Amino acid sequence: MSKKDPFEEYLREKDPSKQERSYAWYTAIGLQAVDGLKTSDYLKQTALKSIEGEITFSEAQELIDSYYKTNRKQEEPRTEEADKVSSRITTIIAEKGFTFSVMEYISIHKRLFDGIYKHAGKIRDYNITKQEWVLDGDTVIYGSWSQLYATLEYDIEQEKLFKYAGLPMDEVIKHLALFISRLWQIHSFGEGNTRTTAVFFIKYLQALGFNVTNNIFAKNAWYFRNAMVRANYTNLQKGIHETTEYLELFLKNLLLGENNSLHNRELHIRNRLLKQDYNDIKQDLGHAKQDFDRLVEAGLSVRTTNNVLKLLKQLGFDKSFGRMDIAKILDITKSPASELLKKLLSICAVVSVEGKGKYQFSSEFFK
Repeated sequence: MSKKDPFEEYLREKDPSKQERSYAWYTAIGLQAVDGLKTSDYLKQTALKSIEGEITFSEAQELIDSYYKTNRKQEEPRTEEADKVSSRITTIIAEKGFTFSVMEYISIHKRLFDGIYKHAGKIRDYNITKQEWVLDGDTVIYGSWSQLYATLEYDIEQEKLFKYAGLPMDEVIKHLALFISRLWQIHSFGEGNTRTTAVFFIKYLQALGFNVTNNIFAKNAWYFRNAMVRANYTNLQKGIHETTEYLELFLKNLLLGENNSLHNRELHIRNRLLKQDYNDIKQDLGHAKQDFDRLVEAGLSVRTTNNVLKLLKQLGFDKSFGRMDIAKILDITKSPASELLKKLLSICAVVSVEGKGKYQFSSEFFK
C-alpha cells in the first residue's frame, strides 16, 4: 500500500548536488503541511526532474506557473498555492545570497505569495487571533498591528548584536529558539507567516554556517509550528508557561543530528490527560497503532482520531463516501459529520474523487 518516498531516497545520494536539490524540494513540500496543504503529482514529477538536473529550479518554477495557466480547474485551489509556494521556496533556499534584515524577511513573503495573496509582502494592518489545537482552542497573543514593523526591526537588530562566540551548543540552540519564536510571534502578515519564518530561518542558519540538508523540517513542519505556539503561550490560571523546550528539541535534531522524539501530542497543553487517553485506546488498536499515531500527529484529538479509525476500518481506501455516510457510520448528525470531514480535508487525510461531495481516504497520508 505504501510507496517509497523518492525525495528521502535522494537525501542519501552520494552526489552532493542531487542531495542538496532533494533537500530543498523535500523541505519546501513538507512546509506546506503547516497550513494543511498538499502538493500535486505534477509538482512531484517536476521536482524529480529538477533533482536529476534535467531542469533548474527557475525552470521548474516556470513549468509550475505554466501548468496552472491551463490546468487550474483540474486541481484544488489550495493545491495551486502549495505547488507554487513549494517551487518558490526551493529557489530561495538554493540561492547563495541573503541579507539578515527586515526587508529580506518581507521580501521572502512577497516572493512566496505574489499572485496568491493580495497582501503578499505587506505588513498586516489589523489584529488577529487563531484557534490552536495544541492550546485546546485558545490563541497566541500576536503582535499588535500598529507596532509590527518597529517590533520586527527591534528583534532583527537585537539578533545582529548578539555574540555567539564561545557559547556551548546548548546555549546557541536555546538562543536560536528564543529568537525564531519571537520573530514568529510577531506574525507580521495576514497569512503565510510560518512558511515565511521557516524559509528566513533556514537562510539565516546557512549564513551562520550550519549544514541543514536533512529531512527534519520536511517531516516535522507541523511540530515546528506547534513548538513556536508553545514558546509564546502563557496561562497562569492553568499553570502553563511559555517554553522553548520543544523548539530546542527540534533544533537539536536539525543542527546536531540528535534523534529526539518529536510528537505533536506531547506539546498539547493537556498532554497528561491526552497521554492517558492515548495509552488506554492504543492498547486495543493492534495493527492500527500507526494510523492512530499519524492522525494524532496531524493534530486531531484522541476522540476524533478514534472516530476516524472506525471510518477507515469500514470504508478502507477504495470506497467513496460523503457527509451522510460519515453520519450513518458514526451515528451522528449532519453538522458534526461535516466538521469531521473538514478536519480530514485540512490534514489531507482524505482526497476529493469524482462526484460532488465524494471523498476517499488517502493511502498516501497513512503510509
